[in-house]
Amino acid sequence: MNRRDFLLGSAASAVIGGTGFAVRPATAQQVQTEPVRPKDSGGFFRILTGSAHTTAFPVGVTMASVISNPPGSRPCDKGGSCGVPGLIAVALTSQGSVANLAAIGNESIESGFAQADLVASAYQGEGIYFRRAKQGNLRVLANLYPETIHLVVRGNAGISDIRELAGKRVSLDRAGSGTRFNAEIILAAYGLRLSQLKVLEVDPGEAADLMSRDELDAFFLISGQPAPTVGDLTDREIARIVPLTGRQIEGALRRHPFFTRDIIPAGTYRGVPETETLSIGMQWIGPESLDPELVYELLRALWHPQNRKMLNAGPPMAQRIRLGTALLGVSIPLHAGAERFYREMKLIT
Repeated sequence: MNRRDFLLGSAASAVIGGTGFAVRPATAQQVQTEPVRPKDSGGFFRILTGSAHTTAFPVGVTMASVISNPPGSRPCDKGGSCGVPGLIAVALTSQGSVANLAAIGNESIESGFAQADLVASAYQGEGIYFRRAKQGNLRVLANLYPETIHLVVRGNAGISDIRELAGKRVSLDRAGSGTRFNAEIILAAYGLRLSQLKVLEVDPGEAADLMSRDELDAFFLISGQPAPTVGDLTDREIARIVPLTGRQIEGALRRHPFFTRDIIPAGTYRGVPETETLSIGMQWIGPESLDPELVYELLRALWHPQNRKMLNAGPPMAQRIRLGTALLGVSIPLHAGAERFYREMKLIT
């Protein structure tokens, strides 16, 4: 898909839709079940994000605004948007990193967000992708922001240390999800076996509902800060967050370099003090077949100085999208258009 064809599609959408644009958010599962090739995307540049219960979707909405400059808009140098001229971007909700990578890998979507660990695993055919075909056509556009690992526990469950999850009702998210993959790594680091837990497999929204009804003791959530689901529980004094510390974490960091140390600052969630934990980079990924010129212009728009104020006015994780960390944790090839851009920025030689 080249830039000219994509922007002509955008112009056609503008003619058909008049002055307003309405897109019904789709899930990654819908994208996979009813594949829509990029050339059939209706002229929109789509970004798969995550569920409404994480911070990925609002960050995606902000980014879509930043990189868009719909047909007929004023140009950047005349006070208009500093997005890609003629481009209309839209953020879509999804089931998360695993579903997003599947859609990108089969080229049924233009781009999406995915955790750095799963990007590397999918590209190399390791971890949860061990028995699947390698997704060698994945390419990185940018590292965006850290996704923090939250171990959320019911306030009256008597859990102050991760090892006290033994015998408790714990959700690790859906089978095959990125959260499940990393939760198992962390539990193993502390010597906990899944057989020692009463494991549930529900998404964060359902987990929060169960916790509200005293039907769940703990759940793992990987999200930017603050995560709305966690904030709702702490505001109602239902939940706390358990730190991930100690020599066990040192071992996890050595064995799994995609983990980095992180802090949940005091005040992020009501009643939660500063809490040590881990995080994983959230990356913007596209297929290798995406037009290099389009990718180059997308990144010029994302990092345009005039667009900084839009990122700063967005959700907290959008504020952490910085050119200086755009290559942090990148372990698979950059897209050709991204490589050109970062060379010009002298971030790579």
